[in-house]
Amino acid sequence: MKLGNAYTMTTEPPSGNRQDELAHVRHKPPTALVLPRELVLVCAPLRSNINLSNMVRTAGCCGITRLVACGHVKIDKNIARDGADQVEIEVHRTLPPVLRQLKQEGFTLVGLEQTTDSKNIHEFQFPRKTALVLGNERLGLTDEELRLVDVCVEIPVWGMPHAYNVATSAAMALYEYCRQYPEG
Repeated sequence: MKLGNAYTMTTEPPSGNRQDELAHVRHKPPTALVLPRELVLVCAPLRSNINLSNMVRTAGCCGITRLVACGHVKIDKNIARDGADQVEIEVHRTLPPVLRQLKQEGFTLVGLEQTTDSKNIHEFQFPRKTALVLGNERLGLTDEELRLVDVCVEIPVWGMPHAYNVATSAAMALYEYCRQYPEG
């Protein structure tokens, strides 16, 4: 069946009544990690605490236990949900000193940013010990911050606008890291 420019296909269930085979599971327990995640989510000062709260929720779902946020930080627990209790949030005034410290701690600094030399996230192998660095919603990472990161990755965009929302892109990048390291 054609719907505008999209096509849909229907298939028969593999056996019998599909409703008898599937059951919705609400609040399924998290998958246990074999190793702790060695990823730190690092955020430049953001304009929206809603975006930050969404990132805290996603980090919690991904088993990330450390988030560094710069600027004025307020977490909405109605949005962050259990992530607000699972993720340790460090607050700093500015990002460059945080990046220098994380580099001293042995993290590879991976900026999530569109640059002239960004790597496609679909082809990028995250180092296990990664600090994922996200810029401001409107301004991205500053020139100084870009000089401090080791590599930048970007998520391809196939339509408009030119970039994803910062919380959405953080979720996609965190998922890709977790896909590469499913056990921690």
